[in-house]
Amino acid sequence: MESLPLAFSSGWASGVNCYLVVLVLGIADRVGDYSGIPDVLARWDVLGIAGFLYAMEFVADKIPYIDSTWDAVSTLIRPTAGAIIGALLAGQVSEDTPLDQIVLAGVGGTTALLAHLSKAGLRLAVNSSPEPVSNIGISLLEDFAVLGVIAFAVVHPWIAATIAAVLLVTGMVLLVVVARFVRRGWRRWKGRRTATAGAGP
Repeated sequence: MESLPLAFSSGWASGVNCYLVVLVLGIADRVGDYSGIPDVLARWDVLGIAGFLYAMEFVADKIPYIDSTWDAVSTLIRPTAGAIIGALLAGQVSEDTPLDQIVLAGVGGTTALLAHLSKAGLRLAVNSSPEPVSNIGISLLEDFAVLGVIAFAVVHPWIAATIAAVLLVTGMVLLVVVARFVRRGWRRWKGRRTATAGAGP
């Protein structure tokens, strides 16, 4: 139970940007030596790899259509990262109790998957806009949200988990709303095209 809120928060954040999650948790453990954070995340090689991959995602996430390609590639990576972090959190406080690891890995992985699907779906909708400003703005907002939630989760895990839950639900609702608008737009466009073809000579 002690690790559940951090697993949930890190799961949501991993679904948005798993490399930043590893960086924030690892740096927090190296600087503050928090007992609830697995020591493996604070290793220099782990931080170096996470930093390199975050730098790549930071750039790719702000370029229209490249961001959706990156999201497609990350479909397996982000939920897996959320599950691994959840399992590591369980091992950190429960002496590697298998049931705890399974539960927290499931929480982290499932939350990461839902957050990833929300992000990827919303990014596809944003890519319909011809200008790149919206992509950059949303990407920066996501980075700040992940940074804020994880940094807050280290000190106040239950409050951070509540914030992550609100963000997760909001993302899913927005995805449903956007999907309906896109569907309506597609039907109208298809109807106009059919009408135009029927009115031809």
